[in-house]
Amino acid sequence: MSLIQPSGELSAKIKEELREPANPADIERDIGIIREWLSKQPHLPKDMDDARLRTFLRGCKFSLERVKQKLDMYYTMRNAVPEFFTERDVSRAEMAEVLNVIHMPPLPGLTPNGCRVVMLRGTDKDIATPNVVESMKATLMIGDIRLAEESVGVAGDVYVLDASVATPTHFAKFTPALVKKFLICVQEAYPVKLKEVHVINVSPIVDTIVNFVKPFLKEKIRERIHIHSNIEDLYKYVPKAMLPSEYGGDAGSCKDLNDAWRAKMGEYTAWFKEQEASKANESLRPGAPKTADELFGMDGTFRQLTID
Repeated sequence: MSLIQPSGELSAKIKEELREPANPADIERDIGIIREWLSKQPHLPKDMDDARLRTFLRGCKFSLERVKQKLDMYYTMRNAVPEFFTERDVSRAEMAEVLNVIHMPPLPGLTPNGCRVVMLRGTDKDIATPNVVESMKATLMIGDIRLAEESVGVAGDVYVLDASVATPTHFAKFTPALVKKFLICVQEAYPVKLKEVHVINVSPIVDTIVNFVKPFLKEKIRERIHIHSNIEDLYKYVPKAMLPSEYGGDAGSCKDLNDAWRAKMGEYTAWFKEQEASKANESLRPGAPKTADELFGMDGTFRQLTID
């Protein structure tokens, strides 16, 4: 799966928005500064490659302090939530099952303002609830791949969630503690600029799910959630042509796009395995180690999801 990268005027506009230095030498200087900082952090790995560091810089608008915070959390999450970052192999039965019943492909094209669109949809409302941890793991695997493959930089991410097959049964296993862990990973450990979330093919369950997730989202992200009663309304935000064929677009079918990403994830199997050892060592952290309670709070403080 090839991701179309911005070029020309669009690329220039994105660089301005991300505050990217005009001189490439300045970017290399910033990478050097981050590497020097990493070398002085006894608890953090030193294996982050230049391509991913550039993505971190862009996602943090070239704020070196923000990059340092993100990198620390990136490696800390791998230690704090090992269930998301181990056994990342698409050939495993549990992972294969998830990718068969949930499509989650980033689309190849870009919106007019330079954003990447990610689709998320189930394939059948009658299927059993897939393994929730494996689903979240697959999402983060794609995130890790994009750190390397978004080689130019995009303005942000737009998520389109198709709720047409969502049922109360499917969401019964989404515990508040698990959702919070996942959203902290996404919001604090990855250089993601979430611009919009669009929910289509809504049903009565959607409001309940959105209200369940909102407390774990930053306020500015909560304000970017759009609920659409018809697909035409989505086209005001995401050009019809760049969507999968199921939604009237020209990007190909969701299954084909998802299968292409499954193959891409397979190409990274060896890298994912190597990364299992790449995590924060809390025993070496200067000052107090970061505990699960500090990072996520006590599980018992969250209300349970109830759906009529």
